[in-house]
Amino acid sequence: MMNSEQIISLYEAVSDLTGQMLVAARSRDWENLAELESHCASHVQTLKDGEQPAALSGDKRARKVQIIHQILAHDREIRDLTEPWMAQLSALINSTGQERKLSSAYGASHGG
Repeated sequence: MMNSEQIISLYEAVSDLTGQMLVAARSRDWENLAELESHCASHVQTLKDGEQPAALSGDKRARKVQIIHQILAHDREIRDLTEPWMAQLSALINSTGQERKLSSAYGASHGG
């Protein structure tokens, strides 16, 4: 099990990673964003596996809450930036699928 310093350190690492993810999303660097998200998920899993349910002291609890608020703010802005891109990507994939279906249905009957 982790001590309170290790827990706070991991939360700070997650906050740092989500900050880097936000920078990647702002610059539309989707590959880097995905890589950073993978690192972040690993840290979150470490927290899930090792964080004790015991309450933190007042200062540490306040710091943890502050870090969590920052992580959530990063996440909100990342979602605001990625959702339109994901919608465009989805539309493109659906459009390509429709083109293939039309080509398959009508292209073969016209025998080119």
